[in-house]
Amino acid sequence: MNDTATRHMAPLLAPSLLAADFGNLQAEVERLATSAADWLHYDVMDGRFVPNISFGPGILQAVHRHAKQPFDVHLMIEEPQNYLAAFRDAGAAGLTVHYEACPHLHRVVQQIKNLGCRAGVALNPHTPVSLLEDIAADLDVVLIMSVNPGFGGQTFIPNTLRKVADLKELLVDCGSSALIEVDGGVTIDNATALVEAGADVLVAGSFVFNSPEGPVATLANMRAHLTATIGAQEQGKG
Repeated sequence: MNDTATRHMAPLLAPSLLAADFGNLQAEVERLATSAADWLHYDVMDGRFVPNISFGPGILQAVHRHAKQPFDVHLMIEEPQNYLAAFRDAGAAGLTVHYEACPHLHRVVQQIKNLGCRAGVALNPHTPVSLLEDIAADLDVVLIMSVNPGFGGQTFIPNTLRKVADLKELLVDCGSSALIEVDGGVTIDNATALVEAGADVLVAGSFVFNSPEGPVATLANMRAHLTATIGAQEQGKG
């Protein structure tokens, strides 16, 4: 995953369970077990940092037993440092906190690492990537919000493409191997452009779970599309 071309040839797909059927979460994660999903994205909302409430560590623990992919836990909450251990114990492989919610970000990132989890920091649409310069080398993931956090089904913010490219440049300059993750309004129509800009992980919710074909077929189509388009472009460059 350190080689740029290899990363672009195989972006990770992370369907967001926020768009799944809450009444059948066990069934949802079980049918994703053999899909093209690499991670399962789990959005936690507290009604304070964002104007919505989703699910907590108890639900994660319940569905984790039925999942094959690792859980990518995105904490859209105030004071995330108070809940990191609980989510790790519930099954989180990665924990991502928001820059905007952490006045002592370095301390929180080290806390995540000490728990043995992949450490990520998320940026809201208005937050510049330059603010991560002093901590980029410590991160495993940087999550770029391509919508305003709090609700699923929102429209992708076009400026995200420039922001991803800027972040890629910053990470290279800082010697950081952090993956670039994009969350919000991701579809098959903008996936290739995002990967070309530097994205390594694509989070897709409504596009995957609300598609007429169903999530498994949609993820397979997305994987095939990315493999074909990015592969053709890399061959053209060669």
